[in-house]
Amino acid sequence: MNLDTEHVRPKAVVLLSGGLDSATVAALAQSEGYDVFAISFDYGQRHKAELVAANRIASHMKARDHKIIRIDLNGMGGSALTDESLAVPDFQQRTNNEVPITYVPARNLTFLSFALGWAEVLGARHIFIGVNAVDYSGYPDCRPEFIAQFERVANLATAAGAETAPFRIIAPLQYLTKAQIIQMGARLGVDYRQTVSCYNPDLEGRACGRCDACHYRRQGFDEAGLSDATVYQ
Repeated sequence: MNLDTEHVRPKAVVLLSGGLDSATVAALAQSEGYDVFAISFDYGQRHKAELVAANRIASHMKARDHKIIRIDLNGMGGSALTDESLAVPDFQQRTNNEVPITYVPARNLTFLSFALGWAEVLGARHIFIGVNAVDYSGYPDCRPEFIAQFERVANLATAAGAETAPFRIIAPLQYLTKAQIIQMGARLGVDYRQTVSCYNPDLEGRACGRCDACHYRRQGFDEAGLSDATVYQ
């Protein structure tokens, strides 16, 4: 083995939902020299179109590995994304303090905990997540304060965090508008046709065109001056 010529790339665990934000983050991590280990969740969501999209994205970008973790957040209910008795609402303007019914209790906390566990097993110290605090639906677990506090917990709760190099939770999209995210992804070569952002797609993966996610996606592409290949119902 020639240690002078061999370059060992750092590992990063990337939360990959199948949406445009997480696809952009995965491409960014790869562009910064990381080997991407993608992690997605079958958490009891009402549709699986986003998991199909996550598989497409991970395969296209040649991620080192892609895990789909199965957990049952639907068992708790309380969210229109997991509970079929609750309707997914159409987009409407809200105050910053109003949390919509599409919020899934403890979702990002749970997802990051699994990502942290896998990172510890892999020997990775960087976890990328595509949360955003600008053009988003007002979820409390997307706030920068939450990400900063989870990073502290990660380094208190793990053997690796206490004994070796600390973990970093990297959320590079936190302060970007959806248009800025899309422009970044376009520069990185992200194929947004592979992504699904809708909260309520049909069985063929076509977007509803009415929910919060569809609104912010369409607005983002319009403001970025780029065409969106999203197929709507």
